[in-house]
Amino acid sequence: MPRETLKNKKSRAKKIIGLLRKRYPNAVCALNHENVHQLMVATILSAQCTDERVNIVTKDLFKKYRSVKAFADSNITELENDVRTTGFFRNKAKSIQRSAQQLLEEYQGKIPRTIDQLTKFAGVGRKTASVILGTGYGIAEGIVVDTHVTRISQLLRLTKQTDPVKIEQDLMQIISKKDWIDFSHLLILHGRAICIARRPKCPDCPVNMLCPSAKK
Repeated sequence: MPRETLKNKKSRAKKIIGLLRKRYPNAVCALNHENVHQLMVATILSAQCTDERVNIVTKDLFKKYRSVKAFADSNITELENDVRTTGFFRNKAKSIQRSAQQLLEEYQGKIPRTIDQLTKFAGVGRKTASVILGTGYGIAEGIVVDTHVTRISQLLRLTKQTDPVKIEQDLMQIISKKDWIDFSHLLILHGRAICIARRPKCPDCPVNMLCPSAKK
């Protein structure tokens, strides 16, 4: 089978995104939040944890800690207990508290708008920064690469890489920048609904004719 050119891969990706948009017209971030700082907290908690579990935890967490200052001034042992069920709770609590303190010390409590600035905060890597920018501000500075995006991008042969940073680099060359934010939301929803890791529903998949891995 001849190697697919970058031009053809871009064209195929565009068609895939169009079909997924029709299937998931309301694709948005699954983490519940009312402001950008809450989104930051929720995204930190989502590491190695389901969005459903995070939403259960943040329902009470955001009622208890209503501002950046409240998180910054929190009792760390109490905060650990508040986020315990998300796993890795000590590190997550420490990151949430410290990032809130950094926000107050360096940005008067306001979340900055670049990946370089965001990744200097405790607990914030490139993926978290991209979530904050894309969902919080509508800024496409990168593509969020989680386990769903990794797996499905590989199945679609949009990348052969396994490292999230290299996967993102590949995708940023193939996906139009205007679609960077939606692309991740679409693949995450698709991974939960149809392209399930252990039992993909290929016959029901809207992009199976464009997927080299589909069981046609």
